[in-house]
Amino acid sequence: MTAILVIDVGTTGLRAAIVDDTLALRALEYRPCPPVSPFGGLVEFDAADMAAKLLEAARTVIDRVGEPITAVGVPNQRASTLLWDRATGEPVGNGLGWQDLRTIGECLTAKAEHGWSIAPNQSVTKAAWLLANSGDLAGRDVCLGTVDSWIAWTLSGGASGGALHISDQTNASATTSGFRLVDGSDWNDEVLDAFAVPRSALPTVVDSVGICGEATVLPGAPPIAGILGDQQASLVGQNCVVRGRAKITFGTGGMLDLCTDEATPHGIERGAHGTYPLPLWSRDGELTWGVEGIMLSAGTNIEWLRDDLGLIATSEQSHDVASGCEHTDGVVYVPALFGLGTPHWDYGARGSLFGVTRGTDRRHVVRAVLEGIAHRGADLLEAAEADTGVDISAVRIDGGMSTNPTFVQAVADATGRPIEVAPLAESTTIGAAFVAGLGAGVFGGMGDLEALWRPNRVVEPSGIDRQADRERWHMAVERTLGWIPDLSALDF
Repeated sequence: MTAILVIDVGTTGLRAAIVDDTLALRALEYRPCPPVSPFGGLVEFDAADMAAKLLEAARTVIDRVGEPITAVGVPNQRASTLLWDRATGEPVGNGLGWQDLRTIGECLTAKAEHGWSIAPNQSVTKAAWLLANSGDLAGRDVCLGTVDSWIAWTLSGGASGGALHISDQTNASATTSGFRLVDGSDWNDEVLDAFAVPRSALPTVVDSVGICGEATVLPGAPPIAGILGDQQASLVGQNCVVRGRAKITFGTGGMLDLCTDEATPHGIERGAHGTYPLPLWSRDGELTWGVEGIMLSAGTNIEWLRDDLGLIATSEQSHDVASGCEHTDGVVYVPALFGLGTPHWDYGARGSLFGVTRGTDRRHVVRAVLEGIAHRGADLLEAAEADTGVDISAVRIDGGMSTNPTFVQAVADATGRPIEVAPLAESTTIGAAFVAGLGAGVFGGMGDLEALWRPNRVVEPSGIDRQADRERWHMAVERTLGWIPDLSALDF
C-alpha cells in the first residue's frame, strides 16, 4: 500500500503523518514546537529544535507503519524566516515568526519611499532584519529561507548531505514574501537591492508539485515531491481546486482561500474589499491563482473565554454552554482582539461586547463569541466574492473549531450557505499528501481529488432572519473600528 509521509510544521507545533492513496490517515505523531516572545510584538523560533523534533516525529511514524515511503509532502507555516550557515548547517540565531512585528517601521518606510505594500507578516523585512542584526557575517556563506526551505535542507542532510536549498512558489511568491516578481518568474532585483538581500543567500524556487530532491536522512531516501504553504495545502485537502470553491480554516486565526483559476494578476495589492491574490500551487511551471482573506483572531477568542475569563473549562465546552440557549438574547461579540483583517484592515479595532443586559449570562456570552467568529467568516466570504466577482455556492471548513456543532451551524447561518466540514480538522495533511502523491505519480491530476473528497458532514442554514442578523453585526463592527486611532492609521 502507498505510504506518503507528510511533515507539517505549524506555528505552535509540528506533525508527521502517514497517508495512503485513498487519503486516509494511517499514523500521526505530534510534537509541540511553540515560538517564544522575548518582548511584546516579537515572535521567534528555535530552528535547531524544530529540525530535531521533525526528524524524530518522522522516523517514529515511519517505524510504526513499517513500509517504504513513496513520497514526502511538506506543508508549513508561511513567511516565518530564518538564517543559517551553509557550511555548518547551523542556524544563525533564532528565526523570526510570521507574527513578529519588529519590522513595522521598515514596512512603513517601504510604503513611503517606494509605494510598496509590504506587511510585517511577510518575509522581506524579516530577511533584511536578520542580515543586519546577526553579528558579523563577513566571509560567511549564509542561506536565507522560510520554514519550507529549512525542512527541505534538514531532510536532505543539510551541510553533510544533499543540501537542498529550495522553496516552492506558494512560499516564495510576492504575496507571501515581497521578494518575487508578480508572475513568479524570478526574484525582484529592485526589492532585493532596496533591502540589501543578496541573491546568493536565497533558495532555488521549485514547483509545488514534482520531485525536487531526496530526503536522504530518512530510510530509503524517499523523494520530496510536494511543498505548499499551509493554507494552500488546506485548500487542496478540501478539494477546492476549481473556480468558485472556497474553504475557511478556523484555527488560532482564520483564513479563507478561494480558487479563481485565473491568469496572473497585474499586481499583488490588496483588493478593494481586503483580500489578496496569491498562487495556490504550481505544476510544470504553471501557477494556479486564487485570493485570500484573513481573520486575525478566531480560536484565540475561545482561549480567552477559557483561560482569561474562566467561563468555560475546556474549548470543547464552548459548544455545551452555547447550546444551552437558542439565541444570544441580543448580545453581539466582535472578535477583534488583535484588530480586524479583511475587509477592514484596522489594527486599532478591538474586541467588543454589545447588547449586554442584567439578564445576560455566560451562555449568551459564549454563544455570542461563537457567532461573532462565524460572522467574521461571512465577512471573508463576501469580501472574496466582491473582489473577484466569483460566486461561492458552498463553503468547506477545517481547523479546530470545525468540530464544534454550534459553531458550524452559526457559520451556515451567517453565510447563508451549506457548510461542508472536512473529515480531518487539519486538512493541510491531506492536501500535502495529495500534492506529494501527484508529484510522485501516485495520482494523475487534480481531478483525482473529486472522488476522494468525503466531507464529515454537511450543515445547512437554519432559516433564521440572516439579513437582520447581518445588519446588527455590521452595526457592532462600526462601533469597534478606530478604537486605538494610532494603530488604526497604520496601512501596509
